[in-house]
Amino acid sequence: MKPRVTTSNTNSDSDLAAHLFTLERHLMDLIFRKDRERVAELLAEEFCEFGSSGRVWTRDAILDLLAGESPQVAPKVEDFATQEIAPQAMLVTYRAVRKEESGAQQSSLRNSIWIRRDDRWQILFHQGTKVPMA
Repeated sequence: MKPRVTTSNTNSDSDLAAHLFTLERHLMDLIFRKDRERVAELLAEEFCEFGSSGRVWTRDAILDLLAGESPQVAPKVEDFATQEIAPQAMLVTYRAVRKEESGAQQSSLRNSIWIRRDDRWQILFHQGTKVPMA
């Protein structure tokens, strides 16, 4: 899947969209998620997540959750897009599609705010909203 960028269409914008796509996929990767140190590098100190369950997660709570997570299949990413919202700040949106054990597909709409600090990108905020099954 090729990431779609909604800022100006330059090579650097496409490179940034591809880089943020890679970082988002790292956070979904089952092996990467277990590596607390590597995940911590991607989460800003003040990271916050609004989970699809309605729960609010802090950085430390997410790091603890991921370290003890049971293996599952990483979701497929669809409709990935980026948009610059401020200098050194990007909004990422996409649909995550996961196949349930029953065979049904569960989708969630995801958005993340990534910020560039100290010459690296970190996620500041993430939200997942379940899409009702039809």
